[in-house]
Parts: sequence; C-alpha cells; structure tokens
Amino acid sequence: MAENTANTEPISAEDRAALIKLIEQRADTYGLLSRLYRVEVNQELLDELCGMRFPASTGNKNADQGYRLMATYLSNLWENSLTDLAVDYVRCFIGHGVDAYSAAYPFESVYTSEKRLLMQEARDEVLAIYRSMGLDKQSTWKEGEDHVAVELEFMQILSSRTVDALRSGKDDDAFDLLMTQKNFLEDHLVAWTPMMTADLKRFAKTDLYKGLAYLTDGFLDTDYEFLQDVLTPDEEDD
Repeated sequence: MAENTANTEPISAEDRAALIKLIEQRADTYGLLSRLYRVEVNQELLDELCGMRFPASTGNKNADQGYRLMATYLSNLWENSLTDLAVDYVRCFIGHGVDAYSAAYPFESVYTSEKRLLMQEARDEVLAIYRSMGLDKQSTWKEGEDHVAVELEFMQILSSRTVDALRSGKDDDAFDLLMTQKNFLEDHLVAWTPMMTADLKRFAKTDLYKGLAYLTDGFLDTDYEFLQDVLTPDEEDD
C-alpha cells in the first residue's frame, strides 16, 4: 500500500478503501484521546466509553494494557465514579500547584523547557505549524496550543483531511498530509508525551487514567510506525 501514496502508481479501489478505513480509525482514536485529556469525563462521555468495544489485541503491548485497564474500570462503575474521575483528573493534570513536578502537566513546553514553564518555544513552534495548515485557534482549544489535547486534535483534523483527499482522488494532497502528520509526531508528540505519560502512570489512581497513559504510548508508537510504512515506497523485487 505504501507505494500507492508515494506518487508512484495509482491506488486500486480496494487499497484506497482499506487505507481510508484505517485513517478514519486513526482520526477516531486521536479524537478520543484528545477528549480524555481536554477535560474531566462527564456522563455523556462515560456512556460513550461504556458502549465501546475495545480491541483485545492490537499487536502493541502498551496499547493492549491501556485498553485492558480502561475496560476493567468501565466494567466496575459505581454511583460515585464520575466524582472519582473528576478528582483523579485534577490530581493527574492540575495537581496542587506546589511546583512543576506535582502532576503530569499536559503541555509540551513543561517537558521541553529547562525550567518546566508554560508558553515556551514548543508552543510557538506548534502554533506556526497549525497556521501553516490554515488553522487558527479552534473553539475547542481552551488551553495553550501545545496542550496535548490540542496537538492530538490537530492530528485528528489532518487525518480527516487525508480521508477527504483520498476520497476525492487527490493522492498528492493525501501524501503531503500524511507526511505532515509523520513529521509532527516525530518532532512533537512522540518526542515529549512519553515523559508526560510516565508521570501520569505515577499520579493516576483510577485505571481509566492509568489506561489512558498506556494507550497514549502504544497508539502514538503504532501510528508513527504506520506512517513510516505508508510513506516509504516498497522496493520492487529484482
């Protein structure tokens, strides 16, 4: 499938449909992760999560562990689960404000600046990338542009654009969008989120947020491998 998106030969209808389905699934997962990081779980999201069928085996041990932990939590809900999750969200991502090490602060600047400060170089870099793709601040972006929820939503938006391009037969545009996603993962999300998720695993008390940490690690690694494969032309046999 890789050679098809790399401007070599036309994509067959079957391969196009399969690629579109995979990228739609990527967009859905990015959207879910973004929502979980953005704000506390409400009843609507909790109901949605309970209705999901998580995969039993993805081929990535971190993703599998993440799905298992989340499924275990969702199968043992009680009347105060929303309160428990709200408390855990604050514990994990906001902390007590004592110092820059008291929570898994979900900002790239915190993990890439020497003094763990907000609104640093990483924020300026991702903002420039968003604008280069024609994106100004979205209505859903309540936090700084380098918040993990915003970076994940950016990947969701580009994935959806890729699907539209493939459906319209604009394969060059799809290839360029996939390349932008790969570069963004490499330069940003994959470069700093493992530090954040390591903290999240330490601070989280509920299996939902522990699972979120593992799922984030596993999905981003898997997605980066997927993009590398799709964007690398297959070598023809001699």
